[in-house]
Amino acid sequence: MTIERSEIQELTSKYVKPSIGVLGSHSAEEVAVSAKYAGLKTVVVCQKGREELYAKYNSFLFDEVILLDRFEDIIDDEVQDRLRELNTIFIPNRSFTVYVGWRNIEDKFYIPIYGNRYLLKTEERLLPKNQYWLLEKAGIKRPKLFLSPDEIDRLVIVKVRQKKKPLERAFFTANTPEEYWAKAEKLIREDVISEEDLKQSIIEEFVLGPRFNANFHAWALTDVFPEFDFLGFDDRRQVNLHGILNLPARDQLELNIPIKNEEIGHFGVTMRESQKPLVYKAAEKFIRVCKSEYPPGLIGSFALQGAIAYDPEDPEG
Repeated sequence: MTIERSEIQELTSKYVKPSIGVLGSHSAEEVAVSAKYAGLKTVVVCQKGREELYAKYNSFLFDEVILLDRFEDIIDDEVQDRLRELNTIFIPNRSFTVYVGWRNIEDKFYIPIYGNRYLLKTEERLLPKNQYWLLEKAGIKRPKLFLSPDEIDRLVIVKVRQKKKPLERAFFTANTPEEYWAKAEKLIREDVISEEDLKQSIIEEFVLGPRFNANFHAWALTDVFPEFDFLGFDDRRQVNLHGILNLPARDQLELNIPIKNEEIGHFGVTMRESQKPLVYKAAEKFIRVCKSEYPPGLIGSFALQGAIAYDPEDPEG
């Protein structure tokens, strides 16, 4: 049974001084640094074997460490009781949604979340009213989607979940249906992806242009803060792709190794100011449609990922 917002409001009304909780993965360090700066206590929920970064090397950032056999054990009653005892407000990240599951978060995680727990499932690409649907409804320009490999008539990028690392995706490009199947079958033989995950992959037009992740923070208290703040741009570092790109073209062609696009980090980038209004307007549209479809809408940090293609009609070149 879905947890009602009124239930969480009743719970938080009993909190005295909140602690900030986070899953020990993804961006837990950043959350803890911000919480400490604000003078708040912190709680990190770790999985055994993955706790060292938080419990040992960054122990000064976390007042409480909860160690579990598996991340999804966070929904167990005793774990949730402890989180409530600590007056925890949980900051969700992508790892939280992947490892715990959006259904568990909506139906069983009786802990206050900073943000909208009902929006987390929109990152699941096969669900209705997901992130692609929201972008389309908002009227935000996006790459063309192909429903079948047989429709491929231009350069596309295929996004499919990795078989052994469900948090990561295996990307590959193709120009034709024949190239799609050749590369896909090779990845299946190499045990990188499964046939079932391939059926659920996303095939989208590859935009030839620099990529930008535009990061924002949407506010609930719009009587105090603006509707949203723009935080900056970044792009991804991926292995082993970026290592290969560091080589001269001749050396790249001589390699006989599979190219991986596994995200390993991010780096900051800037955008020409004449193009920035595009990003702000997209954020406005996205916030508006999220509020309409998933009330009360976006609360907290979010990103819009995109690319700027060459425009021959741009007077600024």
